Amino acid sequence: MPRFQRLCLCAILLVVLPVAARGQEDIPAAGRAGGRGGRGFGNIREFLGLGPAPDAAAAARGEQLYAPNCAFCHGEKARGASGPNLVRSELVLHDEKGESIGPVVSQGRGGKGMPPFPASSEAQLADIAQYLHLQVELVANRGIYKRLNVVTGDAGAGEAYFNGAGGCSGCHSVTGDLAHIGGKYQPDQLQNRFIWPGAGGFGGGRARSVTVTLRSRQSIAGTLKQIDDIDVSIYDASGAYHSWPREDVRVELQDRLAGHRQLLGKYTDADMHNLTAYLVTLK
Repeated sequence: MPRFQRLCLCAILLVVLPVAARGQEDIPAAGRAGGRGGRGFGNIREFLGLGPAPDAAAAARGEQLYAPNCAFCHGEKARGASGPNLVRSELVLHDEKGESIGPVVSQGRGGKGMPPFPASSEAQLADIAQYLHLQVELVANRGIYKRLNVVTGDAGAGEAYFNGAGGCSGCHSVTGDLAHIGGKYQPDQLQNRFIWPGAGGFGGGRARSVTVTLRSRQSIAGTLKQIDDIDVSIYDASGAYHSWPREDVRVELQDRLAGHRQLLGKYTDADMHNLTAYLVTLK
């Protein structure tokens, strides 16, 4: 680094460090944890533009409402599944007390496949909003994030389920695609990968096979590149790129996760925890 730049950097540090040190001294315990008190830099949340801390009691109530009504689409912790990730949602991030989240939950979004929940009271909508704000907080602040112990099942029962009633061994192999899977992921991540298909779960990241049939009845098979309400694009077996308007073709996608989706309505809590306990042993 040139001598002039080093001098400038030293000058900046001489000014900034004492101010930062004084600011830390001014932060009371409550302020450091996100409280409202404190002088100067004491209200760290306000200084960073984070808004008020989520209400833990309301968030706990909101979780009880979110889990049976929203988790199937948006994921157990709102990280996304077949529906979008709510932790990254601009609507959630800009909401403060449920004023934006509430109407969406109550009225739904028919055009995007989200059903309405018109029977929800204002208090319930506010609690759901607080739960979502807490999930944002946990993602943003690693210091307060705690992993739950999900390895509470019976590994032997999980192995029996894997090879029997669950039908897992029909598609997966503990010496093939799942070899050493227990050493690659934390237990909670591992559980989420098979419970929430399509959100990075087993097979979720693989290329999707697709067959596109044109109006001329010609069929072209390949690997899906992109599909939405307007267009579909693929790479055929030779690697050539093709794209068509959706209204001009019939699209058939091979659902590699069909087996996982069918199990969603059949899993018991014991099945999920036993299977997790077994998969964790695959080091």
